[in-house]
Amino acid sequence: MSAFRDTMIITQRQLRLLTRVPEVLIFSTIQPVMFVLLFRYVFGGSIDTGQPGGYVQLLMPGIFVQTVAFTLAGTASGLAEDMKKGLIDRFRSLPISQSALVMGRTLGDSLLNIVVLAVMGIAGYIVGWRPTSGPLSVAIGFLFLLFFGYALSWVGIFVGLSASDARVVQNVSFLVTFPLTFLSNAFAPTTGMPRALQYFAEWNPVSTMVAACRELFGLENQFGATAGSFPSENPLITSFIYMIIIMAIFIPISVRKYKRSAD
Repeated sequence: MSAFRDTMIITQRQLRLLTRVPEVLIFSTIQPVMFVLLFRYVFGGSIDTGQPGGYVQLLMPGIFVQTVAFTLAGTASGLAEDMKKGLIDRFRSLPISQSALVMGRTLGDSLLNIVVLAVMGIAGYIVGWRPTSGPLSVAIGFLFLLFFGYALSWVGIFVGLSASDARVVQNVSFLVTFPLTFLSNAFAPTTGMPRALQYFAEWNPVSTMVAACRELFGLENQFGATAGSFPSENPLITSFIYMIIIMAIFIPISVRKYKRSAD
């Protein structure tokens, strides 16, 4: 119970930080909304999806996944900044659970994602996004997105603890998230990619997550070279497996790294 209480205290600290530094919340929502407008009105007219509702229906699940994937960068750079300021050393001197700091940070970042996804959903609706599935499927889709963001935040914890400078952390985080996001089905069907890239793109965790969200939002998925494969036939299950694997690897090594860095 003590560890749980300590984790909740750190989570509350993360949320209070948003009220003291509202720029974090403002820019966390402005960037994805800018992506929505950019892709919807600049690139949307040049991409034929063959789907009812046009490009915006294909785009929004990809933007949602990209946004929660960037949780990795935010978590990593925030933790590295706290380490640079000496806040982590102060927490270590307090009689709290050793794992509470990293657990609380991941929960706080996940709660921030709720606000960001809500703003994006409103922006998407304004530009024409209309899920065709029922309210339950849409709600499950958003819960799935939050779970994906939570899993990736543990990768961010590990990256943040591994690098000594916030600028290095930011670069490493984007080196991970950008290739995964843009070499995927997030913004265009993979059928137009070279065949070799199609295999990478369609087994990519971002792609399976995007495909799962499109399925939950009532959109038909388009697969190329891997059509008929397990990820293309079962994107929900594949995405869930990916998330479990990510957390099974990065939760224990991140907590262990944090405890070792205190020695």
